[in-house]
Amino acid sequence: MIKRSEKLAFMQVKEGEEQVFKRMTGFTELSVAKNPKEYSRKYIDEDMERSAVVGYSPAISYKFDADPENSVHQVFCNVADRELTGADTECCIVIADISTADENGSCKAIMRSFCIIPSKEGDDKDTYTCSGSLKVAGEKIFGTAETSDNWQTITFTEE
Repeated sequence: MIKRSEKLAFMQVKEGEEQVFKRMTGFTELSVAKNPKEYSRKYIDEDMERSAVVGYSPAISYKFDADPENSVHQVFCNVADRELTGADTECCIVIADISTADENGSCKAIMRSFCIIPSKEGDDKDTYTCSGSLKVAGEKIFGTAETSDNWQTITFTEE
């Protein structure tokens, strides 16, 4: 069984002068919906309808407790606060499956571009939360993730 805590998400953010894949911490929701696109038809010589999956429109729903010191949260909040559009909403995310990690700190990973689609903020009485979805903006890139700081940041290498 794979624990939820073994599928870690990392977002590319600018820290100082460099771009790094930083772990997405403080999220209370980060779940994937595949949203398959179906083609259905009914042939006249058959009683049942046939369906086939012809594509996907994946989305990740997110919710986090806003932390002004967290550079990942800052990206999401900036999109919402400034009501950014188009390419200004795009981000690059890597999902690393650390259940596959080897002794060198390398594991299977998938990188993909997403658009940040904010929907709600401030709907919790105790802490300021932000929520919305990440919708696909590019193809999956399979590869590996490596860490040297106990999965706080990663380096992604394409297969």
